[in-house]
Amino acid sequence: MTGVLIVDDHPVILQGFRRVVEDAGVAMILEAADPVSGYRLFHRIRPQVAVVDLAFRGSGLAGLALIRRMRALEPRARILAFSMHRDPVVAARALEAGAIGYVFKDLPVGDFLAAFDAVRAGRPYLPHRLATQIASLGAASEPSRYDTLSAREIQVSILLREGRDYRFIADNLSIGYRSVVNTCASIRKKLGARTQAELLGMILAVEDLGSHG
Repeated sequence: MTGVLIVDDHPVILQGFRRVVEDAGVAMILEAADPVSGYRLFHRIRPQVAVVDLAFRGSGLAGLALIRRMRALEPRARILAFSMHRDPVVAARALEAGAIGYVFKDLPVGDFLAAFDAVRAGRPYLPHRLATQIASLGAASEPSRYDTLSAREIQVSILLREGRDYRFIADNLSIGYRSVVNTCASIRKKLGARTQAELLGMILAVEDLGSHG
């Protein structure tokens, strides 16, 4: 996979994005002004990173469906949701759809580049305050909940926080794939996370997971 695709219906945003990522050393930049064109480009080119706005004129939050289709087509897709929406519910829906990062359009360029670099490297990214808000959607993340995690569950949580998939975690910890699946299910139950998005928000909101357990 090569290049970066941005899907946004604001010409000024597209122009600014191109300038920023060119300065960051990206050579191939693809642009689409609507979800249909964005999906066609993604299907044909399979870019390394897709940056997707959530709201499109006349189509509501059509970006969520686009992210979901991209993820279904390419399970390894590295997708950054790029939005003016600060509602943690909307952000959680973007993560559930398949984005691994979420960043606000009005943040400084340096913050956007931090998010872009993280997602390009396959690591999750959420602004800290947003991560905390998403975590609170499912249940309050009291320190005592993290204290109930076993050493193995903390190891797995740290690797999840780094954006590692189940196969990588299994190989890294020298355990079976099914053991990773079961451990993640146990972590969600202990932390009270109903979904993977809530779990990711909880993990990213903790300053130092290694201090628990």
